[in-house]
Formats: sequence, C-alpha cells, structure tokens
Amino acid sequence: MRRIAGIVLAVLLIGGVVAAVVAGRQGEDKGTATKTVRGVIGSEKADFFADPDVVKALAAKGYTVKAEASGSWAMEGLDLKGYDFAFPSSQAPADELAEKYHVREPLPRPFYSPLVVVAHRAAADVLAANGLAVLDGRSRGTLRTGAYVDAARHDRTWQQLKGAKAHGELTGTLYIASTDPRSSNSGALYLAAASYVANGGKVVAGEADLDRTAPLLRKLVSVQGAQQSSTDAVFRDFVSGAGNPLVLVYESQVASLLAEQHGVADDLVVLYPDTTVTSDHTVVPLDADGRALGELLGTDPALRKLAVRHGFRPQGDAAEFVAATAGRAAYLNQKLTGVRQAPVPTSAVLHEMARRALG
Repeated sequence: MRRIAGIVLAVLLIGGVVAAVVAGRQGEDKGTATKTVRGVIGSEKADFFADPDVVKALAAKGYTVKAEASGSWAMEGLDLKGYDFAFPSSQAPADELAEKYHVREPLPRPFYSPLVVVAHRAAADVLAANGLAVLDGRSRGTLRTGAYVDAARHDRTWQQLKGAKAHGELTGTLYIASTDPRSSNSGALYLAAASYVANGGKVVAGEADLDRTAPLLRKLVSVQGAQQSSTDAVFRDFVSGAGNPLVLVYESQVASLLAEQHGVADDLVVLYPDTTVTSDHTVVPLDADGRALGELLGTDPALRKLAVRHGFRPQGDAAEFVAATAGRAAYLNQKLTGVRQAPVPTSAVLHEMARRALG
C-alpha cells in the first residue's frame, strides 16, 4: 500500500509540475500574443519586414506581419481578398488600389525614397568627363537628366564618349537599366521623370504629350531587352558585378547596403538625377488592422529608426535620416541638394506611357 501511495503521490506531483508549466506558458502566450496581419508589399521592403528587430518591434506593439512580395503595379491584378493591407512603392499604384477596394483617404505614407542611378566608378568618371554627370567626391554625384535624355534621343554609344575606350566593359548603347514599367513602380517612375524632361519640364497629361514623348520612352526601354520585374533583382545583379554599368534603383537599397558594409562599397558611385521622382511608400489598408499597422509604421519611434536602418526616409523629419546616415554621407545626398522633384502623371497616363514604351 505504501508503494502504491508513493507512486500515486509521484504521479500527482509530476502532474502538478506539468500543469504549472503549461499554465505558465499559457500566461506567457497571453502576455505576448500578437495579431497576425497579411499584406502584399513591394519587393524592396522584403528585407525590412524580415528583419528580426522589425519583427520584434512589431510584436511589442501586438502585430505579426505575414508579407508577400510583388511588383507594385502588378498588385492591381492580384486578388487581395483575405489580406489586411497592400504596400506598393508609390502613391500612384496605391491610389488605384484604394479606388478598386473603396479605401477611405488619407492613406498612410510612413516613409519614402528617391530614385537614384548606381554606377561603377569607371562609368561615372566617363559620364562626368562628357558632361552627363557632375561628381561630388569619389562616390557621389549628380546625373544631368537633360543631357542624358538628349544622349538617349541621339542613340549615343559608350564608344562615342571621351575616355570610354580605356574601359573594355563600356561598350554598346549608353542606357540606364530599369525595371518593367508594367509591373514595377521604379520602372514606371523612370518613365515619369524622363517624360517630364522630354516634355519641356511639364507633366505629361494628354494625348499630345504622350505622342510627343513616346519615341524617346520607347528608346529608353527597347535598348534594354528583357527587363526584371523588381529593383531587388536588378540591384543584386549590379552588386554582384553582372549586368549594365548604370542601374536605376531606390536610394533605400543603396543606404541599406552601405549600412551592412559599414559605409564602404568599392567601385560604387551613387548618382542622383537632377530631375527625379520620389517614391512615397504608401499603405493601402484593406481593413482596420491594416490601417492601424500603416499608421504605426509612421509614428512608432522604434519602427521609424529601423526604417532608416533599411535606408528609408521617414516622413516629416528630414533630420532623422541625416543624423542616422552620417557615416554614409560620402555616398548619399542626405539633403537632396540640387535634386528637383518632377510631378507624376495620373495612373491612366502612366499605364499608357508604359504600353507605348514597350511598343
């Protein structure tokens, strides 16, 4: 009987310990429970949402984000039923999605990033020697957009540029590699900026403007051959040494790379077009949870700081970005000095631009 009683007592004790552990875990789960929100995001934000520190910061505010990457303009063709938010890379595709899903304004715009051209050092030096760029130190400069557009209009080749013969990799037609404007935001905004310059400093707004600028835009796109659907792939190719010596990407991608490499990147020059388009990363809330998340990204100090770490410029405080990127100032035009913002055509005009540019 004593042996049986001992066994029973042991079982009860073990059971009590197990129950206590389970109860403790349930208490922990309850204390750290997060609400899962699903979204479709531009590929350039994939690293941000995958960052363990971002995951932790979101969890501290009660959110777990399940994000799937897509080209910003391609989101329009997706079935977003069951998603809480979409997060394209600029306002134009966001406005289309908001209209399609009857989303009320204003749309949260937590951060933004200008478009830049990354160049290998030899290419940047040749551009500068031929009046197509102005270098400000070894690793940063300004692309003279008007001069570049004129060179593209006249089918200039690298071989026609002074100093290019010393660099065997600089051959063929001079062009900036960009993404497919039908699916990718950066590709569409490239056409917006180029068309603004080609249209005499006026936004393309109607049939006559489209007719006037279409031949140039077709040249800018057709010379590239097959285009990638996202800047993420284009930028990775450039960093690996493959592809074209001039590539259009987001400043955020460059800033993030520099942060990873402690402010040093050999053979990289960042050219800021003197006429460009800023990409306002805009959240399209498809329900209340999506809106709460979008607003949190723009207001929470920890998430704003993490956005800067990934190269984005938080809305409303330029000094925040300048202070945080001080160690990368040799590459980054922190205050966007000498950069003019071109207005963006309507979504309908951008779609028609892309259609004509691709023939």
